[in-house]
Amino acid sequence: MAFAKIVESFFLKEIVKGMALTFRSMFRPKYTLNYPFEKNPLSTRFRGEHALRRYPNGEERCIACKLCEAACPAMAITIEAEEREDGSRRTTRYDIDMTKCIYCGLCQEACPVDAIVEGPNFEYSTQTKEELYYNKEKLLANGDRWEAQIAKNLEENAKYR
Repeated sequence: MAFAKIVESFFLKEIVKGMALTFRSMFRPKYTLNYPFEKNPLSTRFRGEHALRRYPNGEERCIACKLCEAACPAMAITIEAEEREDGSRRTTRYDIDMTKCIYCGLCQEACPVDAIVEGPNFEYSTQTKEELYYNKEKLLANGDRWEAQIAKNLEENAKYR
């Protein structure tokens, strides 16, 4: 028994096994990506940067029902609204504190007109904390920038809602 262990250690059986495993895995396809230049495809249900959407005629979708504000568990959304001449309500202030947001998607689910959505953008680092306080103008700009992708994602997920 002791002689077998001496022979195994003399011929370095474990090292040979390890080297064989290393050489086998060297020629397999790589699982990693060169990130800034290659990106994985995102799910249509991905929750990224928030955006406010507009109707095709350019009018903002938000009807100031404040359901998203009520649904937000982190209390990151603040809405102020006023009534127009035609009797409809529209927001005068729509703020999201992204430092509080937990990206749960409840605001998007609560919205009856799909005005607030979480878009496909996940690369939005900032230099200061103040840049993470989104106002209505920034949210509408995000919606304008990502509208094609957002509309496609909502259409693909419509059967699950």
